[in-house]
Amino acid sequence: MIGSHRRIRLSSPMWHYVAIAMDALLITVSALVCFRWYFGTIEQGPILDRYSLLVLAAIVMMFGFSRSIHRSWRGNSLLDMLHPVLLSWFYSLAIIVAWLYLSKTSTNVSRLWFGVWALSTLGTMCMARLVIYAVLRWLRSKGYNFKTVLIVGHGPVSNFVQKAVADAPWSGLQIQAVVAPETLAAHLHTASRRQPDEVWLCLQLGDKAGIETSLDALRHSTANIRLVPDWFSLKLMNHGISEMVGLQLLDLSASPINGAAHVVKVTEDMVLAALILVLISPLMLAIALAIKLTSPGPVLFKQMRHGWNGQEISVYKFRSMVVHQEHGSGVTQATRNDARITPLGAFLRRTSLDELPQFLNVLQGSMSIVGPRPHALQHNEHYKELVPGYMRRHKVKPGITGWAQINGFRGETDTLHKMEQRVLHDLFYIENISLWFDLKIIFLTVLKGFIHPNAH
Repeated sequence: MIGSHRRIRLSSPMWHYVAIAMDALLITVSALVCFRWYFGTIEQGPILDRYSLLVLAAIVMMFGFSRSIHRSWRGNSLLDMLHPVLLSWFYSLAIIVAWLYLSKTSTNVSRLWFGVWALSTLGTMCMARLVIYAVLRWLRSKGYNFKTVLIVGHGPVSNFVQKAVADAPWSGLQIQAVVAPETLAAHLHTASRRQPDEVWLCLQLGDKAGIETSLDALRHSTANIRLVPDWFSLKLMNHGISEMVGLQLLDLSASPINGAAHVVKVTEDMVLAALILVLISPLMLAIALAIKLTSPGPVLFKQMRHGWNGQEISVYKFRSMVVHQEHGSGVTQATRNDARITPLGAFLRRTSLDELPQFLNVLQGSMSIVGPRPHALQHNEHYKELVPGYMRRHKVKPGITGWAQINGFRGETDTLHKMEQRVLHDLFYIENISLWFDLKIIFLTVLKGFIHPNAH
């Protein structure tokens, strides 16, 4: 066991304020350097005072985000640490820009200075965290700045947790011992044994006796006590804690789009969809004219699909088939060399240009740019009993492109395996949804192109 003289503590409240001061200093220094570069001087004057107000506003707003960006990141990845910094700085700058616009003082601030300051500050804050992250990894690899973890419980969950800790030596977590609930009290009362920093109960949710026995043994402990439920045996979605009418509720299947995440998603969709429609409007007009000239019937084809929370929505496409009547109430999927598809329609489907009108759906709010592709109502009725978790795809808005599509699961789903894989990828996206994941999917959609052998 590593001696107590190697237990460097960086989790006291003092370090929280040190981190806040570090960011305030980086924001200020970046602003002064950019001011000196742009104006050639940093002498006191009205101009410096005006810019100082912007810097002070940015510091105050970043202080408001301190709970999310200046907390302990032990056990989390580097991206988990940088992500809230990026979002907090973006929101702070957005508020400053809105304030400048509403107060009609935006012309008093150099756009070049503002842009360089924004990027350089973000770069220095991220770089500082990279250095801190590297130093902490090095310290923990040498046995410093660690926390001991006592695991209570045996079985699959306990084994999974032990492996996760062993695979992450950079976290500075060290397993002190693995004990059963009934032997926990005896373990803690051993005089020569140092008390653990963390106690993790790796017990089944229904093991009331084991949980109560453990909590009774820990009633005098000052360790952080955490329950590691057996999530791995359940197919849950976005499991977390919600608070309603003063009650703490455990989420077993819930939409990740709420609160700030909803605002970010809607803003992303509205801004990108508007920009894209402006850029592609000449192409859409050309396609509409070509459809009218080559085949009788409407330009757009509308089909009812399930949207967010299972609500029915009309999804737009450029018509790629001859006008026809489906037999009965079913919807026949398009197949390779389908006789109903027009020559122009075959090109549109192969290049995914028939999907362009769905950006109108995005502006209407019924679809998102990124999300699970919407299926016909009849297909949902068919597959929801065959594919586990199928209807959980509707916990978010359907999208024009998605994680399943860029991984090759698009077009005709002529086998159950293809649909299962599509659903697995859709659920993975919902579990990991974020602005950065959306941008990655959009980038990969553009990079890989819209043509795919499964599109017909």
